[in-house]
Amino acid sequence: MAGNDLVHVVDDDIEVRKSLGFLLATADFAVRLHESATAFLATAPDKIDGCIVTDVRMPGVDGIEFLRQLKARGHGVSVIVMTGHADVTLAVQAMKEGATDFIEKPFDDNALIDAIRSALDNRNQAPAAHPQSTEIRGRLSTLSERERQVLDGLVSGMPNKTIAYDLGISPRTVEIHRANVMSKMGASSLSHLVRMALI
Repeated sequence: MAGNDLVHVVDDDIEVRKSLGFLLATADFAVRLHESATAFLATAPDKIDGCIVTDVRMPGVDGIEFLRQLKARGHGVSVIVMTGHADVTLAVQAMKEGATDFIEKPFDDNALIDAIRSALDNRNQAPAAHPQSTEIRGRLSTLSERERQVLDGLVSGMPNKTIAYDLGISPRTVEIHRANVMSKMGASSLSHLVRMALI
């Protein structure tokens, strides 16, 4: 196995660290477990191999601040952020701070493994040189004004109920627009949609 297939798991919950360590080891990744972002940063080499999977909510240095510190130190490592269902705002903020992806808990094991493989496969691509940016802009242009407003709300990290209130429509109508946006954009998940909208 290539040393670059290393996954750093950063989470303050020992049970989560152990279970992720076991899952990723069985998927043939080399795994290093870290109890906090502070502990990781204290021992990080100049060049960090592989990718990082981190929780967004941690005591001390949280996932957002962790991303900022990695960026400030010049680390271009891929980071996948794990969030609770109610943390979409934080997840979107993480994407804006440079996270490669976010996974909502509870997540399917295969979804995490696929996200890690994708992060490792694409780690050397510059985000600015996204090959599909023209295609994505074309898809954005197919959205109705209301769908665009719903997308803007999602990218701002707002839950459906808040978007509904702001637009003066029902949460169910927001869900319908959200499904239309996902379909028109060809997005497989909310993180995929956010990634495309941020290009």
